[in-house]
Amino acid sequence: MSATNDRPPLSAMPFRAPTARLALRPVSRPSPGHVELDGAWWPRSRDLTQELPPLTEVLDPLWGRITRIAVNPRYWPILPRRIFVNGHGVKVGWFTSELDPHKILLLSGTAGPWDLLVIPPATTDSSAARLMAAASAGTGPRSTASALMAAEQPDGTASSYEAWAAPAGRLTAGM
Repeated sequence: MSATNDRPPLSAMPFRAPTARLALRPVSRPSPGHVELDGAWWPRSRDLTQELPPLTEVLDPLWGRITRIAVNPRYWPILPRRIFVNGHGVKVGWFTSELDPHKILLLSGTAGPWDLLVIPPATTDSSAARLMAAASAGTGPRSTASALMAAEQPDGTASSYEAWAAPAGRLTAGM
């Protein structure tokens, strides 16, 4: 008697490091009615079409399938209506007055909402490290995205994307 196997032979897949620069709060689910941040995201550019897929690829396995993303359009020159990630579509919407301009909101069919501080792409390494640590801290006082951004500015005013120095690479997850 002989055994047959119709499966193709196993092949080696190269390891692919996460491409999203991300720091998350050490909590499995947000608290009901929360207004705090669940972490921070440091995109490499202002192009949401390029930046959202790597972010969603990382978060899908952690938070459940991301189905919708909302941003404030103040700092994003192009807003896609939909992106495709891991074989499914994700709707992208925008809100001007309801959503902090320094935050992104992600919704999952199984959990969420999830709020992330958006660190401007041109932020220096040291500023990004402080902002990521503050937004993802599991202890201490919670703060809004704009309050964290204002605290990072020497004059105490909220930042704009144009006011930041050249980008670099300190991050918690992915490079």
